[in-house]
Amino acid sequence: MAPIAVETAPAQSSFEDISALKAQLQEIAKTDSGLILPPDNTLRRYARAGIDLSKGYPFFPPKPEFVQDVTKIREEARGDRTYVDPGTRADKEKKALFGAAKEVNDLTTHIGTEIVGLQLEDLTDQQKDELALLVAERSIVFFRDQQLTPQAQQALGVYLGDGEIERHPQVAQVPGLGGGITLIWADGRKDNSAARTQRNFRRPYPSEKLSFGWHTDLVHEPYPPGYTHLHQDTVPRVGGDTLWASGYAAYDKLSPAFKKLIDGLNGVYKSAHQYKDENDPEGGLKYVLRVHPLVRTHPVTGWKSLWVNRSHTVGIEGFDKAESDALLEYLHNIFERSTDIQVRWKWTPGTSAIWDNRTTIHTVSFDYEGERHGTRVSSLAEKPYYDPKSVSRAEALQIDGFLNGQDLPHRY
Repeated sequence: MAPIAVETAPAQSSFEDISALKAQLQEIAKTDSGLILPPDNTLRRYARAGIDLSKGYPFFPPKPEFVQDVTKIREEARGDRTYVDPGTRADKEKKALFGAAKEVNDLTTHIGTEIVGLQLEDLTDQQKDELALLVAERSIVFFRDQQLTPQAQQALGVYLGDGEIERHPQVAQVPGLGGGITLIWADGRKDNSAARTQRNFRRPYPSEKLSFGWHTDLVHEPYPPGYTHLHQDTVPRVGGDTLWASGYAAYDKLSPAFKKLIDGLNGVYKSAHQYKDENDPEGGLKYVLRVHPLVRTHPVTGWKSLWVNRSHTVGIEGFDKAESDALLEYLHNIFERSTDIQVRWKWTPGTSAIWDNRTTIHTVSFDYEGERHGTRVSSLAEKPYYDPKSVSRAEALQIDGFLNGQDLPHRY
């Protein structure tokens, strides 16, 4: 097996030696098929957090059977409450957050910032608000060397989600914490379909659409996530980078006429999983379908963001399939081929990435061997909307080169 990057914990940690715990869990696993041992880094992290794996790992909630049931999940998640994004409360200069950091480094011009010298679990509410504003502006913020428990990650997600996080109805999760902390871990998946087990160098993402993995999380939800937080405790030494692309900048690459064409249109978005139809249980499986704006307005920045992804955007409302496919293909290419609006992140153990699911697409580079193990918390946000009075990022910041720039022939 390929080598895995090893997290070095403080020498005085009483949880560094996990040999006894590992032996105990290995004995249980001999008779319990529901216990799959996670990587050593994960065991150390869970031991510090007091998470009990003896009753099984990972935890799987009972999968819903019918597409109608999944469609209704979280439709009334907020009741009569309106989502208040914590970024709307933040100091625009972010003095509390930046003042406590050793370094704040933008990674590219349009997307991605790394903060050095802060522990996420120690942030004050004021710093959390300013972090939300920074993520809303820069689309993704990275923190290395985090001593972060799953409980603290969950609590931060609840804060950023104004009380609501996504509690997935079927995928692998950390046990004993009430749901809401899902796993990014191949060994912990139940749906090891051919598309996953038959990956190879030539076709890392086998599918009809050849999506190359680019996607946005949970777009079929009525209130899709705003802020998503992935903490990776185990990563390969080589490969497995994650790439994000900016929906703000993708929108700004469009001509004024093209922007006018798609502003106000609705896209049709599908779920990642399929389910039975209760009206035709013996028929084929179906996806959950949801309609959301193709261009959405961010509630914190007020900027327009292109909100399409090749994996889950299946059409444009009111357009014939041929018309829709042609428009979407161009929009997907803007996102996926414009390297100047992307950031590529090399993970190290103990790194957290918090991104804005409303303004990005992402994918992982399938060029690694060995284990990747992480925990993800997704903070539910507002119902996607388009405000015709909103402006683009380039308009708001008066970015040279984006405003009224001439197009190049045969860009793609």
